[in-house]
Amino acid sequence: MISDRASKIKPSPTLSIDAKAKEMKAQGIDVISFAVGEPDFDTPEHIKASAIKALNDGFTKYTPVGGIPELKDAIIEKFRKDNNLHYTRDEIIVSCGAKHSLYNAAQALYSAGDEVIIPAPYWVSYPDQVLLNDATPVFVQTTEADNFRVLPDALAGSITGKTKAIIMNYPSNPTGFTYDIRSLEAIAEIVIRHNLYVISDEIYEKLLYDGVRHVSIASIDNEIKKRTITINGLSKAYAMTGWRLGYAAGSADVIKAMENIQSQSTSNPTSFAQKAAVDALNGPQGFIDEMLRQFDSRRHFLVAQLNAIEGVSCIMPEGAFYAFANIQKVLGRHFRDVAINNCTDLSMYLLQEAHVALVPGGAFGADGFIRMSYATSMQNIREGLSRIKDALGKLS
Repeated sequence: MISDRASKIKPSPTLSIDAKAKEMKAQGIDVISFAVGEPDFDTPEHIKASAIKALNDGFTKYTPVGGIPELKDAIIEKFRKDNNLHYTRDEIIVSCGAKHSLYNAAQALYSAGDEVIIPAPYWVSYPDQVLLNDATPVFVQTTEADNFRVLPDALAGSITGKTKAIIMNYPSNPTGFTYDIRSLEAIAEIVIRHNLYVISDEIYEKLLYDGVRHVSIASIDNEIKKRTITINGLSKAYAMTGWRLGYAAGSADVIKAMENIQSQSTSNPTSFAQKAAVDALNGPQGFIDEMLRQFDSRRHFLVAQLNAIEGVSCIMPEGAFYAFANIQKVLGRHFRDVAINNCTDLSMYLLQEAHVALVPGGAFGADGFIRMSYATSMQNIREGLSRIKDALGKLS
């Protein structure tokens, strides 16, 4: 029999839909996927060259569990330069992707009986990581009218004597929205007053548009910094999803606990990938600007075209590479004898009828919405939107 812990969780909906789309493609079906959050750009050449050099130099052995010193130093400099945050090596850990960093933090902080606040919509792994560590996720619903930002009164009202932490993610997956400094200051005041932790997932921080600037909540003052575990990584900004490199910064006692946990699970992240990460953080950053320029063009086109489809609306996201479209006016319609009652029904209909893969909002705690990733070519976006419009036109 499998454990009670394992029975609490479910596979990632985004990866499940992507797997179904790939299965259809293998059958010769032309599927356009808006499902997975992965840049459609290759890793920059100087980063790949660094990994190849490390391999050729024989840098293929175990490293310190929490990351090589030169990578920790590059991360420290990144935090200083980008976020006005100052850390030491014992306050940094490198892990096998930001998801691994998040899981290490969950293992280090959560205990049975704890409650962890998760604003909804949320990234699909947050609730399951809480459940896997015997704590209870507490969802605080946000609204489209508030650009999916958690309001201070709603946050404060969800806190009990069992609350241990709040998970923040900005820019957000799935909504693409972020927080300004005043909003973060209000959240920080509540966190400090109730002596909570913040798990701040900032993996999309470099993917912001229209002059919007990222502010790390830990940078507000030393009190909130002591209570914040900042999560980041190389996957999104540097198109390094498959390299599996993430990192966390926080107080030395929490980071040490995370390192002890990591030593019993994966040990160190891949040796030669760490060498490449040093060059990613310290090397030329122009690649990010070019990627952002293309994402921005796609963002404007996708949102405009979604708003031109009858029954669909979408507010302009501020960051990441997702559009979170409202499809509530489509629900209740039918295709022949099949009812489209929720966003999952609609997603399956679009996959089967239009051969377009996207993720239902229910996977993120927000039925009535769909998430579309524009980390795909403009050609795919044009064709995919055409198919969606035609398929929705068949509903009655």
